[in-house]
Amino acid sequence: MDYYLLAFVVIGAAALAMAWLPTWFEKVPFSYAMLFIVLGFLLYKLPLGLPEPDPLRENELALRLSELCVIVTLMGTGIKINRRFSLFSWQVPLRLVSWTMLLCIGALAWMAWKFMGFSVASAVLLAAALAPTDPVLASDVQVGPPSEEIEDAPRFALTAEAGLNDGMAFPFTWLAIALATQGLDPENWLGHWLSYDLLYRIVVGVGMGYAIGRGLSFILFKLPKKVKFPKTEDGFVAISATLLVYGLTEMVHGYGFIAVFITGLTIKNYERDNTYHRELHDFTDQIERILVVIVLILFGGSVARGLLDALTWQGMLVGAAFVLLVRPLAGFIGLLGVKVKTREKWAISFFGIRGIGSIFYIAFALSKGSFMNPEEIWAMAGFIILLSIFMHGVLATPIMRYLDKVRKPGDFIDPEQAELEASVGQKGNIADAPDRKE
Repeated sequence: MDYYLLAFVVIGAAALAMAWLPTWFEKVPFSYAMLFIVLGFLLYKLPLGLPEPDPLRENELALRLSELCVIVTLMGTGIKINRRFSLFSWQVPLRLVSWTMLLCIGALAWMAWKFMGFSVASAVLLAAALAPTDPVLASDVQVGPPSEEIEDAPRFALTAEAGLNDGMAFPFTWLAIALATQGLDPENWLGHWLSYDLLYRIVVGVGMGYAIGRGLSFILFKLPKKVKFPKTEDGFVAISATLLVYGLTEMVHGYGFIAVFITGLTIKNYERDNTYHRELHDFTDQIERILVVIVLILFGGSVARGLLDALTWQGMLVGAAFVLLVRPLAGFIGLLGVKVKTREKWAISFFGIRGIGSIFYIAFALSKGSFMNPEEIWAMAGFIILLSIFMHGVLATPIMRYLDKVRKPGDFIDPEQAELEASVGQKGNIADAPDRKE
């Protein structure tokens, strides 16, 4: 049997099913991610000769495939957010990617070091990789495609958090690498980490994302109106822009994840009511679905081939505590004082879904330095990802449906949204509403 062609058949059939699965699963407590993990598990239990799925032995494949999946998703995530950026209107996601993320990283690193015997570097790596909410697998609790509807608090917060925190977790991954390669003495790495990995890379990521986003927006929307420049409505421009901004930003050592998300957000806010945004988003969504199918099948296969063999009962307890206690409590603490309904604060805090971004960070760090207990790191990450996907996959639909049912017209993330609703109606065109001036 030609196993290369067999892999084509499996991927093709699974990707074809993605044309209908998201719609079928919209109203049931089940996610397509769960289905493909189970499918991958079963396929790799058969003697079919499929490609090796173990991320420890195939680190480069895990790194590049997860990287591509995340950046494509980040572009689509930026394009589908309606809300203009301001410190006031984005206070919830900004708190989630700062206070909440720091609490999650600190708590998980301490638990891995204290209860599992991880080295400091390995504990920090595990925590950094699992702290961010995944933009790929959290679609059930995020805003939908670009539209004219005003966004509710949980969906906006979780979407914006997922867009921002994949890049914001990167400094702590570099911190783990510094600890693994240079030791625990801060004199060896602290100054470089603060000035370069934390400050420089974030600033460059934001700056490159905004600059390229503005330039592309001018070419796409403004230039055809000023001169005889051909107008395009091709959706593949989003993927082209994704690769361009990510590559350029990484070449100057900025965080490409941040840059891609900021570019998508900038393009969306240039002409917010332009129907072309839907075409751009839909194309990224279609490419994302194919990539997600591959990653999830391989992830299910890695579980079948022994990814969790190194998992201990202490690891299971730490993983469960992180998903069920640490993230919800850290999220709620981070949102103290924000004018959001308590039930929506708990929903935002609870749905910190772990996934493909975590795979990237672990694979990236392991390619840069030598860490103790890599098998245990992958086993812990795999367990937490599985727990998150299955638990959140079951609970996302009924909880979000309940919040939609009990939400009143004035229950928005901040007073700005209430003002928008009063101006245009709950399903009005945001582009026609007055912008809030800082």
